[in-house]
Amino acid sequence: AQADIDQIAEWGFNSIRIPFHYKQFSPSPGEVNQFGYDIVDSLLSWSAPYNMHIILDMHCAPGGQNNGEFSDSDGVARLWLEDGYKEHTIEIWHSIAEYYADETLIGGYDLINEPVLPDGVSSTDLRQLYIDITNTIREVDTNHIVFIEGNWYATDFTSLTPPWDANMSYSFHKYWNDVTQGTIQYLISMSNTYNIPLWLGETGENSNHWGYEVIQLCESNDIGWNWWTHKKLEKITSPLSAIITPQYQDILDYWNGNGSEPSTEYAQAALFGMAISLAIENCESRPGVIPALMDPTYGESPVPVTAHSIPGTIAAVDYDIGARNVAYTDEDYMNTGNGGYNWGWSYRNDGVDIEANGDENGLPYNVGWTAVGEWIGYTIEDVTAGTYDLLFRVSSNVGGGIFFLELNGTNLGVFSVPNTGGWWAWETMTIPDVIIGDEPQYLKLMTVQEGYNIEGFTFSETTNSGDDGSEESIPKSFTLGNYPNPFNSKTTIFYDVPLTTDVNLSIYDINGIQVKRLYSGLSSIGENKFIWNGVNDLDMLVSSGVYFYRLESNDFVRTRKMVLIK
Repeated sequence: AQADIDQIAEWGFNSIRIPFHYKQFSPSPGEVNQFGYDIVDSLLSWSAPYNMHIILDMHCAPGGQNNGEFSDSDGVARLWLEDGYKEHTIEIWHSIAEYYADETLIGGYDLINEPVLPDGVSSTDLRQLYIDITNTIREVDTNHIVFIEGNWYATDFTSLTPPWDANMSYSFHKYWNDVTQGTIQYLISMSNTYNIPLWLGETGENSNHWGYEVIQLCESNDIGWNWWTHKKLEKITSPLSAIITPQYQDILDYWNGNGSEPSTEYAQAALFGMAISLAIENCESRPGVIPALMDPTYGESPVPVTAHSIPGTIAAVDYDIGARNVAYTDEDYMNTGNGGYNWGWSYRNDGVDIEANGDENGLPYNVGWTAVGEWIGYTIEDVTAGTYDLLFRVSSNVGGGIFFLELNGTNLGVFSVPNTGGWWAWETMTIPDVIIGDEPQYLKLMTVQEGYNIEGFTFSETTNSGDDGSEESIPKSFTLGNYPNPFNSKTTIFYDVPLTTDVNLSIYDINGIQVKRLYSGLSSIGENKFIWNGVNDLDMLVSSGVYFYRLESNDFVRTRKMVLIK
């Protein structure tokens, strides 16, 4: 629809590759179907204000150019086995070229998408069909580029050199492999040898980071490119994703042998309903896909995925947009032939593993499948200065997960997630009394030990940070914490008491031996703070490691862990 073209132009693209089924132009030899021309004419009229070019791609050739379902094949690539299908293909391209010979917004003709030659068919047969199609096009159209795809899904150009036309381009496809100069050097050498331009006619179906690297590789070699594809059904690899309707799911279940045969009327209604779901206004956006392709700073600096605020709640899945090691780090972050880069396949197209939240009362998604060393970061630009409790919702079905939080480079603490009773049995952990200025903040979470999920963070203004003696400033219970944690020179241990009382505050090593008594005496109502600079009772520096601080009073005893790193 026009709204799609408007959006694609707004994203910054200058061309669109339009896949078509041969039946849209000619269902049988000698028969013309105006429907295909009407579709392309509409696309041209919508693209004209943006000077955006249309490349016509015969995605389904007569008889099927490979044995895949996306070529509408019956399982045999009959285009290469029966001359009648070749003749029909030539006829269709002659008609298309004659119709669009003088249309300047047609960027060219992608003659056959992803051919795969059956056993016994030579690559010279592929070359000959391409020459025959080119010759019939040149009878009526000498203006437009012809794009030539190699055998084996546009990767093998055996017998397709030397070129046979002065206005042609070799079009290759790149999926699920390494992103190195070596993977395309054979193509560049072919291009240089014959002075023929290259075009990456399809790439995608991979993570944002992989796509970013592919685009950088192409542009560093002056190769144009096209991303597959604009929309998909409930996938994360495209900029937009349509929700599968229940009726269309019934059709899918029937096709897959898992459901009863629907009536003709039901099936037709289901298909039209799915078409409505595909309308751009009904699709879900996949954050990060377009920036990975179009933002030159994607690999350099993180960008907020949405406007975060303090105070406020931040969904764990709403980490910044950016490349791996810029906005996040994940163990599996792109598919180079190993089959995957994500476990959850929800919401975003990075290595970060996201799944739909099984708690219907929680946020829609959560981060899971955490691994040691992985981290995610959040830029928060709308900040109100104050003292906040930082609450975060975590879960675990096994216990033992450990992570630490960092705010503007200062560690907030190391946290161990207990067994909460399930991967979506959320519990809230709290860092009390975090003092925040009005400057932008950067929150970073790093996994120290796997075994937990995280749903989100909430910065909540405290109600007990005042010192005016009012009832609101009196804490209702004892609290104990320290900041930063871990630390490398000093840390502040703070505690609140709801009444004036005698307390002892001491530090112990991992063996339970007292290292330092920070305070012993009367504590007043409210917040109390003491700084420990990493020395023992003899004023000697202690070694790095895990330490425990313990607060004791007549009414309260609590011990917490902290980590000293030098």
